[in-house]
Amino acid sequence: MQRRHALGAAVTGLAGVTAAGCATTTPDAVPFTVAQPSVPIAGSSEVFPVRRIYCIGRNYAAHAREMGSDPTREPPFFFQKPSDAVQFVAPGVLTPHPYPPLTRNYHYELELVAALHKGGRKVPVEKALELVYGYAVGLDMTRRDLQRGMGDQKKPWEIGKSFDRSAPIGAIHRVAQVGHFTQGSITLKVNGVVKQDANLNQMIWSVAEQIAQLSQAFELMPGDIIFSGTPENVGPVVPGDLMEGAIAGLPGMSVKVVAPA
Repeated sequence: MQRRHALGAAVTGLAGVTAAGCATTTPDAVPFTVAQPSVPIAGSSEVFPVRRIYCIGRNYAAHAREMGSDPTREPPFFFQKPSDAVQFVAPGVLTPHPYPPLTRNYHYELELVAALHKGGRKVPVEKALELVYGYAVGLDMTRRDLQRGMGDQKKPWEIGKSFDRSAPIGAIHRVAQVGHFTQGSITLKVNGVVKQDANLNQMIWSVAEQIAQLSQAFELMPGDIIFSGTPENVGPVVPGDLMEGAIAGLPGMSVKVVAPA
């Protein structure tokens, strides 16, 4: 498995280095084990190992406007969450989601998630969907007050996006089962009231274009997943609130916000 980049020849205890320059270890060379984040694959006993979580920002025009941006001029931008931010939400199961610390303005963002089983650099748009293994429903949960506060200070707003359980996600459905998603409804209800209601064809950048753009900056790898952006009308939730997300062609997800332990 891959670990941190090797720090020259001075690093000891490493079994080798990959072609990409990443240090590798063998099971008997590590002082402790680290769980591999994964997401179940629908209709299978297998799981999808999560390597990286990429997220695109402001990918629906109306949402870009509500966040103070001009969608006709801005190129796509991306951020990441740690792989262990994943919280699996089984279909048909109401899943508790702890309200995180430090925030007083906790927001939902429902998104289509693409899971990759192939990688590459500088992937052309017309080849990009060949990298996709399957799709899932996901929530990009956001500590909005922390995100905005750090942005106002011109500091990284990772603390607003990249925290424990900030990426609830349903089971991954293989492309062979569900096809690719270029249109279809995407909706989120909070306590039975529709808050987000849009169509996937309203994305500014399609999934294929997102993959192509990402591969210009990063070498994409199997196990990467991409949260493809949220529609307008993001908003806050508090303990006790029930979120129900749905994307046409995929099972819905039900998440209840609970007070922290």
